[in-house]
Amino acid sequence: MRIAVNTRLLLKGKLEGIGWVAYETLRRMVMAHPEVEFYFIFDRQPDPMFLFADNVKPVVLFPQARHPFLFIWFFELSIPHALKKIDADLFYSPDGYLSLRSKVPQVVEFHDLNFEHFPEDMPKIHLWHYKKFFPKFARKAERIVTVSEFSKQDIVKCYGVDPEKIDVAYNGVNEIFAPLTAEQQEQVRAKYSEGHPYFMFVGSLHPRKNLARLFTAFDRFKSRNKNDVKLVIVGEKRWWTEPIQKAFSAMSCKDDVIFTGRLSAEDLHQVTAAAVASVYVSYFEGFGIPILEAFKCGTPVITSNVTSMPEVAGDAALLVDPFSEDDIAEAMAKVLDENVRKELIEKGRVRALDFSWDHAAETIWNSLIDALHHCEELRRSNPHIDK
Repeated sequence: MRIAVNTRLLLKGKLEGIGWVAYETLRRMVMAHPEVEFYFIFDRQPDPMFLFADNVKPVVLFPQARHPFLFIWFFELSIPHALKKIDADLFYSPDGYLSLRSKVPQVVEFHDLNFEHFPEDMPKIHLWHYKKFFPKFARKAERIVTVSEFSKQDIVKCYGVDPEKIDVAYNGVNEIFAPLTAEQQEQVRAKYSEGHPYFMFVGSLHPRKNLARLFTAFDRFKSRNKNDVKLVIVGEKRWWTEPIQKAFSAMSCKDDVIFTGRLSAEDLHQVTAAAVASVYVSYFEGFGIPILEAFKCGTPVITSNVTSMPEVAGDAALLVDPFSEDDIAEAMAKVLDENVRKELIEKGRVRALDFSWDHAAETIWNSLIDALHHCEELRRSNPHIDK
């Protein structure tokens, strides 16, 4: 069996949300199925760390696909040619993109449809591409994988997809995330916050991550609670917008905000495990891996009461209205209470046990096999169907 996989987001030192999901699940599938030939399709020379076993064969295609017009070139010209040359039985794409021109059976993973709900947060050219192609990808796919029941129902509602065609594979969390000792936490705080306690946020600094309201909420928290707590922001300013800048500039306690930029998994683990709490108050998420990372580290979580976040957090986090700065500020004050902290830490530890990359990989694998079996049944009933 030959399975081709879109692995263009497997970039050393640049793995983000979707890239990490692909890394963790593909690594497990490759190791669990040595009888299968996996063709990993990159848009640049891959790092050897992503060739997980001898049954992985790298394929490098042109162009480097990081712009909507180049996406079209890559997926509608380069990919169909490669799939035909490989003689692939199936094409799997973990990042939402498929090839409309290829007749090879395809399985796609949609993480969320945020652009359908908050189009103003997207650059116009990217929004045009998503709105034009993703409904077509949903119809083209033999099966769809997504990361939460919320996202599944959202796909059904937005694109009219049969829910039986969609499989939910909950994300897991990197094994590196674990609690630190009190001494280790002190060392981390000395490195990142001059020894002060801190709230932390991690993610791409994108409008839907709600940073503007987080800055305002932190300012209100500081004005109402005189303390030395800082706010550590982990992530690149790639999507930094004027409203985010205005909210930051208006802060009276902006000197208490610390920007670390992107961190390695090891450093992110330390920053998470030494935080007073993880404040993850996006107004739209398909899943929310930082919630689980904090749970695994024994760090209390404040997160939003909308989209997928209550589904992931369960009763183990303080849920807030992400559109209310006062609600967020009040949760920041509440989480400083030691009894509240102890309860959240224990509930988070238990909740994290419900999620694993092993289970996610198994669910995705079963989805791929179901897609293949369905296509085989169609061919048997109609032998004139082309591959």
